Amino acid sequence: MLHNLSYGLYIISACNGAFLNAQIANVVFQITSNPPKVAASINKENLTYSFIKKSKEFAVSILEESTPLGFIGKFGFKSGRETDKFKDVNFKRLSSGCPIVLDNAICYFSAEVVEEFDCGSHVLFLARLSETGFIKTGRLMTYEYYHNVKHGTTPQAAPTFLREEIVRKGQKAVQRYCCRVCNYVYNPEAADPDNGIKPNTAFEGLPDNWVCPVCGAGKGQFEKE
Repeated sequence: MLHNLSYGLYIISACNGAFLNAQIANVVFQITSNPPKVAASINKENLTYSFIKKSKEFAVSILEESTPLGFIGKFGFKSGRETDKFKDVNFKRLSSGCPIVLDNAICYFSAEVVEEFDCGSHVLFLARLSETGFIKTGRLMTYEYYHNVKHGTTPQAAPTFLREEIVRKGQKAVQRYCCRVCNYVYNPEAADPDNGIKPNTAFEGLPDNWVCPVCGAGKGQFEKE
């Protein structure tokens, strides 16, 4: 039932002085229009949470539908404690100091936290908009499109993480392979068109140097479902 709730796909970013961090999030939504306020749900274990908690500010980059899985994986399946997520990414810092990505984003906004709600594993930050802007025109990435068309997966730290059934009732049984690192599922019928792998390419037929389009793990990190 929960899979029928609709979401978008965003990059939430924050700063701690000169240090920048960002993560993928899907729970971002408008609360009021006058004054305009939004809310975002962040896992307490994430570095982005500690940055927002301290600075009381965050920014949101709204991703376009054509965003590659690898770009989403960079911000969604890597830890800012171990890697610079903004390396090789075009971005700019807003007046708040928060960075917004310019690659694969349609528009952005920054917001100042006015209240927090402890939700157990996550905190819901209620914030007032402070700066907005458009980067390009395009179709925004929905969570449904990310899952059903691009065959993306969900990190366990996400508020919407659910262990999905491997083969649903009515689907043709095909041999699929699951990444042990990020849970991405390689489906031969869909393959990996972002990286030149045509539909109906069996896992065994993938080049030896092929890597998971989400987290970059090699073929040896995959196992049969």
